[in-house]
Amino acid sequence: MACIAVGGWQHETNTFAPQLATYAAFVEADEWPGLAVGDEMFKAVDGVHLPITGALEELANTRHEIIPLLWCAAPPSSYVTDDAFERISKQLLDQIKSQMPLDGIYLDLHGAMVTQTYDDGESEILKRIRNLVGNDLPIAVSLDMHANVTEAMVELATVIDIFRTYPHIDMGETGARTARHLLQLMNGEHWFKSILKTDFLIPLNWGYTWMEPTASIYAGLDKIIGNDVYAAAIAVGFHLSDFEDVGPAVVAYGQSQSAADDACSQMLNWIQTNKNNFKGDILTPQHAVSQAIIVSENAPKPVTLADTQDNPGGGGTGDTTGILRELITQAANGAVVATIADPDTAASAHHAGLNSTIEIELGDKSGMPGHSPLATQAKVLALGDGQFVGTGPMYFGARMQLGLMALLDIQGIKVIVSSKKVQVADRSILRHLRIEPIEQKIIVLKSSVHFRNDFESISEQIFLVKALGAVIADPAELDYKKALRR
Repeated sequence: MACIAVGGWQHETNTFAPQLATYAAFVEADEWPGLAVGDEMFKAVDGVHLPITGALEELANTRHEIIPLLWCAAPPSSYVTDDAFERISKQLLDQIKSQMPLDGIYLDLHGAMVTQTYDDGESEILKRIRNLVGNDLPIAVSLDMHANVTEAMVELATVIDIFRTYPHIDMGETGARTARHLLQLMNGEHWFKSILKTDFLIPLNWGYTWMEPTASIYAGLDKIIGNDVYAAAIAVGFHLSDFEDVGPAVVAYGQSQSAADDACSQMLNWIQTNKNNFKGDILTPQHAVSQAIIVSENAPKPVTLADTQDNPGGGGTGDTTGILRELITQAANGAVVATIADPDTAASAHHAGLNSTIEIELGDKSGMPGHSPLATQAKVLALGDGQFVGTGPMYFGARMQLGLMALLDIQGIKVIVSSKKVQVADRSILRHLRIEPIEQKIIVLKSSVHFRNDFESISEQIFLVKALGAVIADPAELDYKKALRR
């Protein structure tokens, strides 16, 4: 019987965002579990759709002893503070040290962590682990599709595998697949590895894998894997991390170096030949709202507006009011906005109670230049404690802890207010405040792509909207200092 250590530590860093990822952000639960160390890790991730859960389920089918390390994640934001990185690193390394000797390690990482000191956070984590366990211990790592995979990551990990869907509905599947790689490597197999990077960036919105060209690119993976290629993966990268190696990458593992290299060359060619196809329309709030009003007039299903540049899942503050203001200006009947993160307003609504009318200054309190709160009256329509379970494909089983929540009527527009920012990618977030999504005329969601996993099927039409926010959709509009690719 072998001893396999399992852990996870996730952060997607938007270096252009205003909010840092502090230690408290990793400790606190939101849509994902908070920091859980040792045996508490099992309870924290149980039943939640995460890579680590898929890996644990796969490894449970073996006779091996599973050693829990820790799990934590902080909402996407700007740099991980040095304090948070050092404190969590110490806890992770202390856990590994206390359980040595080990026969293998599985890690659920994101792949786009940037700290105040380290541009490539995951490589620093892996380097510290290697310094502790040596170069021969198999380490298998699963990464998010938006990882900025580096040569150092590939060198330090024995194998890396990556999500294949965006929205990420295959997280558990990826964790399980990575765990199977680890079991093979623990049997003494040697895999040759290869990595190649593109010469351009893929904007967040156009990595959507149910749409071309990304759909065909990912569909080709199964044709590559087999025979002398043991594993292959594609990362579209996260264009909002300003560091040297930002951007898409392909990785492959094979029986020989030539097999791995050839697989990478083929995958890279798929992406490079589509360089000019990763694009589409994003509308201004004025145009999007006017179109939504027209389409929704006789539509059987709601029109969905994606507030992509304030997507909390990309480092957005989740509290901007640009689209809400336009809905008010155009008197958009039957519209609901989900959600605006404002703990003060949520608390005021709870203090005042149902059916009360309150004076509020809503949202835009995160220090973004040119933003100011919306001063208005609001009627309290519903209240919630922010504790509920996700039901959609991506957030399935997630035990949401979003703090006090309220549904407000603001000049005829329904607005869901939460105490914590959250990417609105699950219908349960609206239902918690007794809003049935299919019955609305217009739905505004703070999300870029993930909302599609649970809302696309009930949407008459979807418009991507370019309101003010920290998740700049077009890389050409960003003032990169370090990135080599554009």
